[in-house]
Amino acid sequence: MPVSISMIALSSQLVVAVADQVPAFDINRSCKLDVAATAGLTLDQSTKSCIDDENKARQQLASQWSSFPASGKATCIPQESIGGTPSYVSLLTCLQMGQWAK
Repeated sequence: MPVSISMIALSSQLVVAVADQVPAFDINRSCKLDVAATAGLTLDQSTKSCIDDENKARQQLASQWSSFPASGKATCIPQESIGGTPSYVSLLTCLQMGQWAK
C-alpha cells in the first residue's frame, strides 16, 4: 500500500511539472504527416503554411500559458498525443474551449 501512495504522489508531481510550460511538439513531422493526408496545394506550400500556423499558435500559447487552468492543461495536453500528430493549434483551441465552457 505505501508503494502505491508514493507512486500516486510522484506521478501527480510529474503532471504538474509538465503543465508548467508549453509542451514541445515536433511540428515539422506533424505538418508533413498532415499534409500527406490532404490534397490541393503543393507539398512545400502546405507544409510551410502548416508550420507558420503552428509557430503562431505556439507563440500565442506561450504568452497566455499561465492564464489557462491546470485542469484544462491536464485534459488537453494528453489529447494531443492521440494519433501521433500533436498540434499547437489544436492544443490552443482545446484550452480556449475549456475557458469558454465555464
